[in-house]
Amino acid sequence: MRYFVEFSYFGKRYHGWQNQPNALTVQQVLEETFSTFFRRPIALVGAGRTDAGVHAKQMFAHFDCDEIENIENVVYRLNAFLPEDIALCSLFKVPEEAHARFDALERTYEYWVVRKKNPFYSDFAHLVKRPLNIAAMNEAASVLMQYEDFECFSKSNTDVKTYLCNIRRAFWEVREDRWVFTISADRFLRNMVRAVVGTLLEVGTGKTDVGHVKSVINSRDRRMAGPSVPAKGLYLTSVLYPEKITGKDG
Repeated sequence: MRYFVEFSYFGKRYHGWQNQPNALTVQQVLEETFSTFFRRPIALVGAGRTDAGVHAKQMFAHFDCDEIENIENVVYRLNAFLPEDIALCSLFKVPEEAHARFDALERTYEYWVVRKKNPFYSDFAHLVKRPLNIAAMNEAASVLMQYEDFECFSKSNTDVKTYLCNIRRAFWEVREDRWVFTISADRFLRNMVRAVVGTLLEVGTGKTDVGHVKSVINSRDRRMAGPSVPAKGLYLTSVLYPEKITGKDG
């Protein structure tokens, strides 16, 4: 039977979600824990990748195993085995053909920026001391929704077949002591959000303007875009699936 697991993690000590040699990953920890608990090899397929140091407030993966009778108890017991920086939120049965990655309709990320030194945000947000023009950054963010090809924001030498992404929302807002960038799309390229934020921050500091952002996208050249901001400020906040999988609309 196929199950979806919803979980969250603080990414500081992990080299991202996906398994890789000689590096600790979230997938590795979960698969080892699940395999020990269910007493059989368990392979997890995630909703997507996150880079080293990136956090996830909501992430999903699917796996196959025998029928689970008391799901609430299983979630409780699995959480007892997991380290403090990974937490299971829910576990539910899905159709056999359901796929955590390919069935996802939309993914949303947030990037957190703080404007002054704060020890409580040292591992959670990116510090930008220079003055920022949030109106200019929002004008530049709106440009993203006029395009589909984002090769300029993609990490070099990736194995993707297309650079097309449908960005549905992209905006900055001030939330108490944080400046938060929210972006939603059907898919994202590797390193894309961090490169987008770096480019928008250059607009916010006055180094470039909205016209330059258009030139960057049209160039399809990663060297034209701004620097990638640190991973510690990036959060995967939600993944949406069809109602047939989650049992709820969106």
